[in-house]
Amino acid sequence: MAHQVIHIHPAAPLKPAPGVPCNGCGVCCLAEPCPLGQLISRKRTGACNALRWSDAEALYRCGAISDAEGLLGPRWRWAAPLLRRLARRWIAAGVGCDATLQTLPSEQKT
Repeated sequence: MAHQVIHIHPAAPLKPAPGVPCNGCGVCCLAEPCPLGQLISRKRTGACNALRWSDAEALYRCGAISDAEGLLGPRWRWAAPLLRRLARRWIAAGVGCDATLQTLPSEQKT
């Protein structure tokens, strides 16, 4: 079994069980980008570049939904509503956690 170290914001909520609605823990997106995140990040491994931390909500959000204008930049800002709509569908927002990853606090060593 492979292990991967990801750095999660200390105030992030704990990862929910598979099937439970997303709570913004960020574990899945910090481990690797989804197919949409691969397009945005231009990489297949490591944390997704679209992932955004919200201090106000104390959770992670997909930037393709919460910061579409920022991801697209000034030239493509007009496409932000389309990106948000597609992102909600592509990442299955609200469907439930599908990450089977297991997390351990940094104090625990394996």
